Amino acid sequence: MKTRLQDVYETEVRPALIGEFGYKNAMAVPRLEKIVINMGVGEASQDKKKIEPALQEMARLSGQKPIATYARTSIAAFKLREGMVVGCKVTLRRHKMYEFLDRLVTIALPRVRDFRGISGRSFDGSGNYAMGLKEQIVFPEIDYDQVDTIRGMDIIICTTASTDAEAKALLKGFNMPFTN
Repeated sequence: MKTRLQDVYETEVRPALIGEFGYKNAMAVPRLEKIVINMGVGEASQDKKKIEPALQEMARLSGQKPIATYARTSIAAFKLREGMVVGCKVTLRRHKMYEFLDRLVTIALPRVRDFRGISGRSFDGSGNYAMGLKEQIVFPEIDYDQVDTIRGMDIIICTTASTDAEAKALLKGFNMPFTN
């Protein structure tokens, strides 16, 4: 069972990357490794019930069960103690990763208000791309009427590329709308 983006990668993106960067080995061609979605829920440190809607929404948009993340250190200014719940995250691989990226590029990003593209400078130097969304309601799986609070999320796309140029070319092959 292949997803649409897996077929696009094998038929269009991989040959284009081989032509652009001149890879000798097919395994050297960059590919997607995983997508990590992180949602910070700071108010969950005061009230543990606040994490439940975030976990449900993340499960709905990712297709798998997220895990809660806990504070590593105590910060008195934020009334935060070590071990308190501060958010949730999910790591997507294989089919679910490609399906999520497809929904992100074709459905969710165009629904962002005043969307002009995403920054092409958010690479980390070793081929991984990070972006943030201000609201989770841009995904069609989230019902606007059932949302208690608008929450943002971080989306990190990890690739096997060794440079940012290779990773950007890979993501452009998947029609990521970069501005620069």
